[in-house]
Amino acid sequence: MPTVLEIIKKTTEFFVARGVESARLNAELLVGHALGLKRMELYLQFERVLGEGDLGKIRPLVKRRGQREPLQYILGETEFSGLRLKTDRRALIPRPETELLVEKIVGFFPTPPRTILDLGTGSGAIALALANAFPTAAVTGVDTSEDALTLARENAGALALTDRVRLFHSDWFAAVPTESRFGLIVANPPYLSPCETVETSLEVRGFEPVSALQPSTGSTGLEDLHTVIAGAPRFLATGGLLALETGPGQHPELLELLRDVGFTRRVSEPDLTRRDRFLFAWL
Repeated sequence: MPTVLEIIKKTTEFFVARGVESARLNAELLVGHALGLKRMELYLQFERVLGEGDLGKIRPLVKRRGQREPLQYILGETEFSGLRLKTDRRALIPRPETELLVEKIVGFFPTPPRTILDLGTGSGAIALALANAFPTAAVTGVDTSEDALTLARENAGALALTDRVRLFHSDWFAAVPTESRFGLIVANPPYLSPCETVETSLEVRGFEPVSALQPSTGSTGLEDLHTVIAGAPRFLATGGLLALETGPGQHPELLELLRDVGFTRRVSEPDLTRRDRFLFAWL
């Protein structure tokens, strides 16, 4: 029977042949997950001989990853801003870029905002990370996907944040009470064009919700960002911040739109690859 190390090596070779990035890391994480071992524990058991029962747990996970299903969906969880979040096909997988968005937002608030609105909350990643960062804030998260909202509620419950994070169905601002005012409005909306969606990796275009990748109408990828920017001034408190994650190359048009709807201060900031990714604006 094979050892743990032998299975990791064979799995790595299989993943390389299937075009899986970071093949060795993926192999270690999946084998460890199947055996109930953390990576360090896995290293200490490289010479362990695996029986048929162990192999039966590993094989279906390896098959799924070989078909390019995202690792986070197979593991069923991911880490985001220090939180452990449940992940599955009901919502987009939280990205490192979005962790950076949260980090930048926190840096803008020496005094925590009292109220926060997360538009298109998905798995709840941003809303829950901000609730964790700002323990005194009341956070609202909205989404048009009931499946995503159910996942967000599951994550909020697991993190004991249901008392401070309100989640409900809304098409952007449509169901947000008109009298509401927020110190922070944040959105990571769909911003890919249909052509860009087709060009994403198989992990993305084959498994993640298309509704979270590209707007439901239009061809530019900017449609939902336009909706958010146009609606935000009505719901921002005096001195409030609008924070957006966008696609590279979209900032010139969006900065102009922010100015046109009344935002007097506008800041464009790059992601870790130095591409324009985040917009911050104040009325």
